[in-house]
Amino acid sequence: MAAKSAKNGNGTNLGFEAKLFLAADLLRGSMDASEYKHVALGLVFLKYISDAFNTVFEKLAADEYADEEDAEEYLAERTFWVPKEARWGFLQNNAKQPTIGKLVDDAMLAIEKSNDSLRGILPTNYAREALNKQMLGELIDLIGSIGMHEDGDHSKDILGRVYEYFLGGFAGAEGKRGGEFYTPRSVVRVLTDMLEPYKGRVYDPCCGSGGMFVQSEKFVVEHGGRIGDIRVYGQEMNNTTWRLAKMNMAVRGIDADIKWNNEGSFHKDELPDLKADFILANPPFNISDWGGDRLREDVRWKYGVPPVGNANYAWLQHIIHHLSPNGTAGVVLANGSMSSSSSGEGEIRQSLVDADLVDCMVALPAALFYSTQIPACLWFLTKNKKVDGFRDRRGDLLFIDARKLGTMVDSTRRELGEDDVSKIADTYHAWRGEADAIERRGEYKDVAGFSFSAKLDEIKKHGYALTPGRFVGAEDEVDDGVPFEEKIAALRVKLEGQFEICSVLEKAIKKGLNKVSAHV
Repeated sequence: MAAKSAKNGNGTNLGFEAKLFLAADLLRGSMDASEYKHVALGLVFLKYISDAFNTVFEKLAADEYADEEDAEEYLAERTFWVPKEARWGFLQNNAKQPTIGKLVDDAMLAIEKSNDSLRGILPTNYAREALNKQMLGELIDLIGSIGMHEDGDHSKDILGRVYEYFLGGFAGAEGKRGGEFYTPRSVVRVLTDMLEPYKGRVYDPCCGSGGMFVQSEKFVVEHGGRIGDIRVYGQEMNNTTWRLAKMNMAVRGIDADIKWNNEGSFHKDELPDLKADFILANPPFNISDWGGDRLREDVRWKYGVPPVGNANYAWLQHIIHHLSPNGTAGVVLANGSMSSSSSGEGEIRQSLVDADLVDCMVALPAALFYSTQIPACLWFLTKNKKVDGFRDRRGDLLFIDARKLGTMVDSTRRELGEDDVSKIADTYHAWRGEADAIERRGEYKDVAGFSFSAKLDEIKKHGYALTPGRFVGAEDEVDDGVPFEEKIAALRVKLEGQFEICSVLEKAIKKGLNKVSAHV
């Protein structure tokens, strides 16, 4: 598909990923988005591994001493082996056949059988009667156009971007349910740009489709690092979402250890001994049915037993438990977590603050999420405020009020732009004393209405409530130089003019009503 930009109904430019998604979504017809996403994403994944396979195949075919049909050769190249009947060319050549659904299912099963790491992950219900086979064939042709004129590595990168874009597109189409597997990219960007996961162990205890890991990988690449310098760990309790995450990691070429069980990280922690250098998480907000009554005594509840009716402080303490001695974490939670005092949450928050574990609090703008209109915030936690390379921040806590940032991308949802993300992240890095951020933005200074560096004593005076708005104050008003008396006079003239307009309209309406009455 050409990379030339198009425009949507709102007049904004669309990249090739957006055009591709719009085309794929048109083929969906009346099929529910939650069902269709597995059809489309499964095919994108199949195209990805087939393209990756073909790159190695051509390399081996050009080597007279290599066997391009030897599966071991592909294992040595860290590439999935794709049997002949599962290769994209075979499927695209048969896309118009009435048996195409069964051929795709057979391809998925053959790939799983040939690659242990993919067993039980790929969707295998393309042959079902309810799936329109003409639509399926057209979707195969559409996805087959991705990266047609690109070399192998570039084609794989394009497919990775398409997979990520499709995840976001389907999350938007599903609305509230979409938030169960997808965190908006701009929110993840804030987390990664603030934590800067260059090197070490990266963990997400409720990883959804793996967006935190993809963005962490992008951060490393964009800043000249090596992907091999980070190791990715995660856990997800929804099996369908876990499969999306596994495919997402494969498409991005990320070697990730993502665990699944249907009990979740609280009740069956699959990585109990993991101590992570970076933790990024977007747990479900305010969940009440987390089984807290069965976890009244737990080594993780060092700062207080979380209430049975809300898991917010269970997530925070689970994450702190998994931090390494110099580890940092960024957690998305509902705004209520910053000030709630019900069921002992206030006491737990006080313990976290007194232990100097909270580094920064960010209040986010409304309408960022597909799944909820509940206002959200970011908690940044650290085990060591005196780590090498940063200033000694012991006893300090940064508050950022970002509620006025971002722009509405449609009638219901807002996004943070690149400048918004940079403003938040650079403020945090300058506050930590990082030279690069200071060079870009200057030495950290409190900004009325946006940021404030507080001492623990000040936080105590506010009853340990961590709402940024309590600390940053009101934004400084810019004096336009017009005397107050002149402003009042201008307003009076404007108001009198509006009164005159109202009077004229009132007379016109009465006249019209009288005419109607005369004909009744």
